[in-house]
Amino acid sequence: MKKLTVLTIFLLLIVSLAYSIQLLDIGSLSDKLKEIRKANLELLEAKYWTLLEDRTVQCQLCPNFCVLSNGKKGRCGARINVDGKLYTIVYARPVAVHIDPIEKKPFTHFLPGTGSYSIATAGCNLGCIFCQNWQISQSRPEDAESIVLPPIEVVNQAKKYNCATIAYTYTEPTIFYEYMLDTAKLAKAYGVKNVMHTCGYINPKPLKELLRYMDAVNVDLKGFSEEYYVTMCSGHLNPVLETIKNVKKAGVWLEITNLVVPGKNDDPKMIRAMCLWIKKNVGADTPLYFSAFTPMYKLTGLPPTPVETLEGAQKIAKDAGLHYAYIGNVYGHTGESTYCPKCGKLVVKRKGFDTLEVDLIDGKCKYCGYKIAGVWQ
Repeated sequence: MKKLTVLTIFLLLIVSLAYSIQLLDIGSLSDKLKEIRKANLELLEAKYWTLLEDRTVQCQLCPNFCVLSNGKKGRCGARINVDGKLYTIVYARPVAVHIDPIEKKPFTHFLPGTGSYSIATAGCNLGCIFCQNWQISQSRPEDAESIVLPPIEVVNQAKKYNCATIAYTYTEPTIFYEYMLDTAKLAKAYGVKNVMHTCGYINPKPLKELLRYMDAVNVDLKGFSEEYYVTMCSGHLNPVLETIKNVKKAGVWLEITNLVVPGKNDDPKMIRAMCLWIKKNVGADTPLYFSAFTPMYKLTGLPPTPVETLEGAQKIAKDAGLHYAYIGNVYGHTGESTYCPKCGKLVVKRKGFDTLEVDLIDGKCKYCGYKIAGVWQ
């Protein structure tokens, strides 16, 4: 009888301890939910996740595959586990809303000279130490000032201001996937095209669903080595390469941007290998931008990218057989414009984000009739 009493007391202590731990977990979660609501954010059940056990979930949206216990948020900061369900906290809560020229995304072979209604929420699923938009991409959604802008209002605003496209941009649109997807579906129904500028860090299944509604995608190919992605971006190269190939395979217009960081990813051999891979896997007509790095975030000690480095990268790309290699972030440089790959004549003149002249007839060079790849009308 005495042994039974001891055992009973022991079991009661275990149950009490477990209950106390649960209360602590709920208390912590409650505090997080209060913080979320105080920031005028709401919960919406996320897509692409699976329940593991004991209210633990795994996010399957991107290659990070975050495993989250109850009350924990993903690496992106935009998704949270609440009692065994994964929720997004950034739905319809953009922190940046602007009307930009499409060239700013950048897209130069897709509806040049048109406006793009551009949105972004806070957060990112990579951690690039050179991030050029770190103020919003590396901030928590709870700490960023956002507005309420549901998908239908995004579409209405785009139409009101005669924007040909809605752009999901500035930060990483993958982390506001549900918001982007719902908006893109509505936009397509209302005759507005969808474009995104992405780091490409998204899993194939959600990407495939999204691409049904995308008209153009610009992927940041940040470097061309696994070491670069691990040390500079806290990510991996191969998922980005798979995204690039999948965009092309889906028949969505594709452009690629490479931010050239001095001493980090500017080795001519690396650039050549990247260009050859692009040509082999997605074609010589894929526009490629070599953009200048500005010292920022955790790399303020580096110098800006020399123009000569960008010019060298552009030459490497052309020598590798790419037809449309551009220099970005150097205002007024001739490398901003498009030249016919066949006759060499200037066919699209640009200065900064302005398209000044388009000498194409039905998408063909007006001088020699060569078809210039892109979506021109």
